[in-house]
Amino acid sequence: METLMFVFIAFIIVYIVLYRRHTGEKFSAYVVDQIGTLYEKYAPYSFKEVRGKVKELGQEYTTKQYALQVAVLGFGFAILGYLYFYNVIVALVYGLIAIGFVPYLAYLRCKRIYSEFIFEQIQVYTTNVIMEFATTQAFVKSLEGVYASGVLEDPVKSDVKVMIDMSYANGTIDASIDYMNSKYDYFIVRNMHQIFLQITNEGSRDAGESLENMSQDIDMLVESVYRDRIDRAAFYKKFLQFGIVLYLMVMLVQFILGVPTYIENLKEIYMQFLLHGVVAINTFFIISGTKFYNENVGAE
Repeated sequence: METLMFVFIAFIIVYIVLYRRHTGEKFSAYVVDQIGTLYEKYAPYSFKEVRGKVKELGQEYTTKQYALQVAVLGFGFAILGYLYFYNVIVALVYGLIAIGFVPYLAYLRCKRIYSEFIFEQIQVYTTNVIMEFATTQAFVKSLEGVYASGVLEDPVKSDVKVMIDMSYANGTIDASIDYMNSKYDYFIVRNMHQIFLQITNEGSRDAGESLENMSQDIDMLVESVYRDRIDRAAFYKKFLQFGIVLYLMVMLVQFILGVPTYIENLKEIYMQFLLHGVVAINTFFIISGTKFYNENVGAE
């Protein structure tokens, strides 16, 4: 434990030295800026768009929040590694590996926020097109009304404009509907477009009733999706608590065997492989659960 304390103090000294070299600029901000530069250089273009929208929505983590996440994961897993192996080198490696997961966790979080945003925009799009149709009785005119109303945001707004242009250029709505269905694969979008396709190409005596039923379906879907978000958040909180308890099960083993006996057993190679395996499996378990929590939010 004294060795670990020495390493911790050394880390603080290095932090202070680097901080003084960057006078007038917070060191944490400097680090995040450098990471951001690497990110902009190597991150996939599609994810850059997603992260840009999250920033625009004001839901991107601040420098302090990222620094706190780095500190919690880094020091948390460093302490965990030391308590498992009583080895400072292993503890530092565990801490660095944990910090390496921060960009991936940010990626998952941004995807969740973007997914929620897109679903909300799709709900606005479908609801307002149906409402506009009650007045215009024309699908393209309904699209123009929704586009001009300003209720939509990019990228959905831009895609609606593409639909309008394609409809006028082709003289039909078929290609524009195929375009929107391919961009936003939600059944409420496909079903609504199918109704309007039938109305436009074939005519329909029961269009009003069909669209009214469609509006009710959208309301029910939105309610179920928001309920699912609440349930997911509550479950994920309990899931993380359970994962942390699993990490700490080795403390129970040490209590049963006694710390001196446990340390003596650490000299065996198979024991070290077993413990590394426990950490790896539990980490995979938590990462998989985190991935599930953050993906496909808002999808039906």
